[in-house]
Amino acid sequence: MADILITKTREEPGAKSLRVEVSVDRVKAAEAKATTLYAQRARLPGFRKGKAPKEVVRKRFHDAIREEVIRDLVGQSWKAAVEQEQLKPIADPRIRDLKFEMDTPVSFELIVEVKPELNLSRLGGFALHRRVTPVSDDMVRAQIDQLRRTKAPWAPVAGPAVAGDLVQVTLATVEGTEVKDDKRYDLVLGEGRAIPDVESRIMELAVGASIEANVRLPDDFPDTTRRGQERAVRITLHEVKRQELPAVDDAFAREMGDFESVADLERAVRGDLERSAAAEADADVRRQLLEQVMAANNVVAPRPLIERLLASYAQAYEISPEQWDPFATEFRPVAEGQVKRDLVLDVVVESQNLRATEEELDARIADLARRRKVEPGQLYASLQKAGRLKEVERAITEEKVFTYLLQQSTVTEV
Repeated sequence: MADILITKTREEPGAKSLRVEVSVDRVKAAEAKATTLYAQRARLPGFRKGKAPKEVVRKRFHDAIREEVIRDLVGQSWKAAVEQEQLKPIADPRIRDLKFEMDTPVSFELIVEVKPELNLSRLGGFALHRRVTPVSDDMVRAQIDQLRRTKAPWAPVAGPAVAGDLVQVTLATVEGTEVKDDKRYDLVLGEGRAIPDVESRIMELAVGASIEANVRLPDDFPDTTRRGQERAVRITLHEVKRQELPAVDDAFAREMGDFESVADLERAVRGDLERSAAAEADADVRRQLLEQVMAANNVVAPRPLIERLLASYAQAYEISPEQWDPFATEFRPVAEGQVKRDLVLDVVVESQNLRATEEELDARIADLARRRKVEPGQLYASLQKAGRLKEVERAITEEKVFTYLLQQSTVTEV
């Protein structure tokens, strides 16, 4: 478009900056369009709907019309930029340095995140090792004990609490002589819901007793700015309950499912653990494969994509601005690895046309529906409503990618 001038100002892997200047004529046309729209809708005192003079409408709705004009011009410019620069954006652009004055061209900068060009010259010939962790009798017994805990009732006990007990406590902060922010909690000791120092103090108490102590926040405390700090707290233990685990006999096995005996239950548990171990071994092989592909092709994660992913992590964890720096430092390697992984997979998907087809998606949903004992249409609608169809499609696509890549390397069982 001759009246929209787009100039590339800066480029780096994963991002481009474009300077945009929109001619005065196009700005006036956009303003006239927005003014007409408001004139048709506006109800102003002394005028019938849609009959107010445009000069009055323009004055009354000046700010709203200005916003509408900017929205319109940015949309037109963005469309023109995508066509002119043949962009492959991965998100909507950010607008910076907007200048909008009467009777002058509108100018601004578009910051565009794009998928970087990635050349993967080597995708195979790698040596991979697959190790499946053997399932021991102790692992089977531990899993059955976990099943026993799901069926065991909780009964009050008088003695001190130990790991595995369900306790009811009040935890408060102490500042000088003031005790505040007291809250009551129910938690199972040893499950990691309370920090280790607090759990240790709880196990020192008798039921009904309280203690004031300094506790240290652990090095993996969610709030990174408070890790390693000490806090003064008051802990009151109200109740201790302990589970009485049922005996492992044929009656228990029948209660847990379609099993006639303990031996049947043990075989089923062992089978589940073996399938889980095999899945973990397969995941490790895929991890090795991607690491070697990235190393062989010197894959670099573009900074803008890392920053974008870090921002999404921070939003998910509700990280405040003051927590950003330590959070970003800790999670940057995770984001970098995820970006490189996604870039490699996307390149293979596109170059080898491995994207999941509608037929494959329908077949996967039908299989999931059969296992969940629901109608395929019902499951499809549920996944669509929850916005999770893309997850299923992505899972199928990644399976196809790894099947393709693993055919080109050697996997040795160890």
